[in-house]
Amino acid sequence: MTESTLPVADLTTPLGRAIAFIWREAELLDNKDYDAWGALWAEDGRYVVPIDPDTDDFESQLNYAYDDARMRRLRIERFTSGYSMSAADSARTVRTVSRFSLVGIDNDIVEVRSAQLLAAHKRGATTLFAANLTHRVRLLPDGALLDRKVVRLINSQEALNALGFLL
Repeated sequence: MTESTLPVADLTTPLGRAIAFIWREAELLDNKDYDAWGALWAEDGRYVVPIDPDTDDFESQLNYAYDDARMRRLRIERFTSGYSMSAADSARTVRTVSRFSLVGIDNDIVEVRSAQLLAAHKRGATTLFAANLTHRVRLLPDGALLDRKVVRLINSQEALNALGFLL
C-alpha cells in the first residue's frame, strides 16, 4: 500500500464527522479550554470514567467520574477558578486519539470506540494514561453534541494518582 492509497476519513460521513468532533474535543482539553469543552455537551450527556473496566452499569458502580451537566459545570468551575490545586498547578497534556471503529448509528447518534494515549507533564515528571474510549456523538444539521463519553483506563483497578484533569 502506497501513501497515496492509504484510507483517509471522509469528514462528510457520520463516522467522519464524529471523528473530527472527537479530535476537536481532545484539542480543547489539551488547550485547557474547559468552557468550550463544556459547550460541546448535550444537556443530558454523561461523562464517565469507570473503575470496573467491563461494566456498562455506571449508575450502580463506583466510578472515578460520573458527571451529568451539573457535575461537569462544577468540575469546569473548579478548573477555571484558580482555587483548586488541580487548576493552580495543572499538568500540560497531549492526547492522541486513534483506532476509530464504528459501534453503530441510530438516527442522529453515532457511537464510536477509539484508543487514547494521554501524556501529562507536571513538575518535571511525565505520566502516561492509556484508555479505550467510547463516544456517543449527536449529529445536528449545524454541528454536533457529545451525548456520552466513557473513558476506560487500562489500569483503572490499580491505585491511580494525578487524575486532576479531564481524560
